[in-house]
Amino acid sequence: MNDADKTIFITGTDTGVGKTRVACGLLENFRLQGLRAAGFKPVASGAMTQAEGLRNEDGLNLLAASSPGLTYASVNPYCFAPPIAPHLAARAAAQTIDLARLDVACDMLARTHDRIIIEGAGGWLVPLNDTHTFADWVAAHRWPVLLVVGIRLGCINHALLSAEAIARRTPLLGWIANHLPPAAEVADQIVDTLRTRLKVPLLASIAVDADQVSATRQLADHLSAQLAHQSADSIVHQSTMQSTA
Repeated sequence: MNDADKTIFITGTDTGVGKTRVACGLLENFRLQGLRAAGFKPVASGAMTQAEGLRNEDGLNLLAASSPGLTYASVNPYCFAPPIAPHLAARAAAQTIDLARLDVACDMLARTHDRIIIEGAGGWLVPLNDTHTFADWVAAHRWPVLLVVGIRLGCINHALLSAEAIARRTPLLGWIANHLPPAAEVADQIVDTLRTRLKVPLLASIAVDADQVSATRQLADHLSAQLAHQSADSIVHQSTMQSTA
């Protein structure tokens, strides 16, 4: 199994729309399936100084939801204090986010885990450095993507634009409706509009007060089946290529 057969990238329509909530729910459900699962937050900005160093809340939550034995640095290799865009936070710290370093960290997780859940920062086109965005990095690996849509005013346009941009570069598995407080008066109509207009399926709808594990259980089962099918197809393709070589 290669890393594209075990890795899912989670992006969102904006910051604060529930990416970590979905990621942690999936990690815990994959572990309940008996799989070794690891969360990965390549870059986090908005961190607190603790005895061990800078720590970001999303990174800590992903570490807690992952299978035991990981260090914070293996889950979140780049961590910056100011809550600003990653490339700006890195610049303020006199650093440059190196995609090769992210690749090595992700590969280390893939060697020892059955599922890797990568959580982006902000949205799909957020810059990582002066030349590359999250979209560039993910598309280079052809990782499948889940789009988390925070159900609130303005999300329809954000969701349609994000889905279109993702699908141009890499497989978009589907989208998740994450209902945010305070609940939108027309939340159901927003979801219905997106179901009609988005070309990929709604894979989960998560209520404001829902437990993240229960809310993502069916999603985790669906993704495991989809990844297993994808892996089988990859094996068949490789065998066919070898037999015709």
